[in-house]
Amino acid sequence: MIQVHELGKRFGDVKAVDGVSFTVAAGEIFGLLGPNGAGKTTTISILATLLPPDSGRASVCGLDVTTDGEAIRRRIGVVPQEMALYEELTAEQNLDVFGRLYGLKGDQLKRRVAELLELSELTEHARRPVKGFSGGMKRRLNIMMGLVHAPDVLFLDEPTVGIDAQARTRILDLIRGMNEQGLTVLYTTHYLEEAEQLCDRIGVIDHGRLAALGDKEQLIHEIGESDAVRLLLATDRHADLAADAARWPGVSWAGFRRGKFEIQCDDGAPVVARLQTWLTEDGLELDQLEVIRPNLESLYLKITGRALRE
Repeated sequence: MIQVHELGKRFGDVKAVDGVSFTVAAGEIFGLLGPNGAGKTTTISILATLLPPDSGRASVCGLDVTTDGEAIRRRIGVVPQEMALYEELTAEQNLDVFGRLYGLKGDQLKRRVAELLELSELTEHARRPVKGFSGGMKRRLNIMMGLVHAPDVLFLDEPTVGIDAQARTRILDLIRGMNEQGLTVLYTTHYLEEAEQLCDRIGVIDHGRLAALGDKEQLIHEIGESDAVRLLLATDRHADLAADAARWPGVSWAGFRRGKFEIQCDDGAPVVARLQTWLTEDGLELDQLEVIRPNLESLYLKITGRALRE
């Protein structure tokens, strides 16, 4: 549904997008992760035909973004990070306005508005002015605005910014439900846990370039990320443990850092079992133990060297 090849966009001396390539299959939720200024929104703007690329090529639904803009816009929905709502109008009126802009009218428009109000759980608030809505309600309505014409592809740019955890969960459930009905989604977010829960595949963009691409398991395998077993001991025998643990199967490193003893290993489970035996044989007490498995946060930090929000 989306094909991007060596896409480039420059603003003055700044390369906002620098040779980005990826594809998104029909029915897929593709996550584009990156810090502020990484190039996410610029990439979406090009795919939505809001900006022309300086180099490379891209297509959406088999249509070229540089020559088929009008046809693409009829087949995509765009939900920007900033709310695209008329605050003085009701939820029903907002959907009606956007439906008319896409050429819907009469009974067809009424049915579509009713469907979207039900989908977003806003039917009982349909005739309330939007200015009185909570942040989560506004976000749900904002997504519905991008769906009013039943697009094939939906671009979601940071759709859960500024709302509480409960509202975020409802929106993620809403996106999953739409995807199960066949909607293709390109999703940008600052929240790594959202991408981990929601996305089939992930692209990490940094300084305008795609630093990694694949599903979570593929990315972790490619960069060689490993488990970490961290513990606190009621003893000063860290040097002895480090020397022994370094020889255990699957252990790549053992030592003291971040205020705790840490063992880097392929799989934390057998290391924990071996550790318990070591402690029992020496009569040592364990104050604290945790196994840290690789996730998108550790993956992202290793790829870019910085937190997502920096």
